[in-house]
Amino acid sequence: MPDTSDIAARKADHLTLATSGDVAFHQKTALWEAIDLVHDALPELAVDEVSLSTEWLGRRLRAPVVIAAMTGGTARAAAINRDLAAAAEAHGIGFCFGSQRPLLARGIEDGYRVRDVAPSALVVGNLGVVQAAAVPTARIRELVEFSGADALAIHLNPGQEMAQPEGDRDFRGGLAAIERIVSELGVPVLVKETGCGLSRRVGERLAAVGVRYVDTGGAGGTSWIAVEMHRADPERRALAARFRDWGIPTAASVAALRGLPLGVCATGGVASGLDAAKAIALGATCVGVARPFLQAQAEGAAALDRAIEAFIAELRTAMVLTGCRTLTELHTAPRVFAEPLPRWIAAAGGSPG
Repeated sequence: MPDTSDIAARKADHLTLATSGDVAFHQKTALWEAIDLVHDALPELAVDEVSLSTEWLGRRLRAPVVIAAMTGGTARAAAINRDLAAAAEAHGIGFCFGSQRPLLARGIEDGYRVRDVAPSALVVGNLGVVQAAAVPTARIRELVEFSGADALAIHLNPGQEMAQPEGDRDFRGGLAAIERIVSELGVPVLVKETGCGLSRRVGERLAAVGVRYVDTGGAGGTSWIAVEMHRADPERRALAARFRDWGIPTAASVAALRGLPLGVCATGGVASGLDAAKAIALGATCVGVARPFLQAQAEGAAALDRAIEAFIAELRTAMVLTGCRTLTELHTAPRVFAEPLPRWIAAAGGSPG
């Protein structure tokens, strides 16, 4: 097992690359450009009537936005996560820690305490499925309690692990571990991908073992395979380069999951409030935003605040222009699809209907 300095160094590498590295998908997008919402020229509503409120992981959010998982386990993460969590508190949105594996494996606490700046915000813990499978539920509950989290995300990342020089190579037992944790943990459990998306078949398997919340973590935003490509030795770098565009585009993943007994958070290439409106029209309950907010935070807390305000203003504008007072109405707003989105939805097991 890697020592503390190895884990901290890896997390520092991830943070630098996620903020400013060449880690986007090269040819694949989230496919937001392949969906349009139909304009309502006579919306008969005022902007102040638009409600963005939604429930996610048993908590009420003022807007359907979660600051998605990015960092933890390195000294730089402490200030970053406190800024992000404070912004979540101020705007009534959610916040998710990056992987808490450093805390679990080596007791590294950097970046995992934010409750003093976010006393009432939705805070979500985060642990990889391979690590979750290897420890008893009581130990996971300790991590949740340590960080004051309201819920736990279990992340699925076989693509990233296969590209990571020190990554996991055995992914057996994940579904059984998820079933155990959902039944025993005592707080809501979210299962999320980290850049390669969820198909309907995976959604059905998760729903069958009691999962009620998922995060698409679809292709089109940051490629964590590309992140690992930059860290790898030449041999593994070539493998990672081959797979950097691997995954189900986020829009297709959201649509493929529609109709299952799952609350869906759309994460992966959600760069604007208009993207968010399209995701919700496809069936998402909320959206996760990572790199745009991380990059804004790098410019200061005021820049982060402006970025969140602009994002929410764009979503509110899209709702006015589609004549939707609530997110429930937006779920049924008319949509126009362009190829290749319908083909991707069908391939992922869904229907464009």
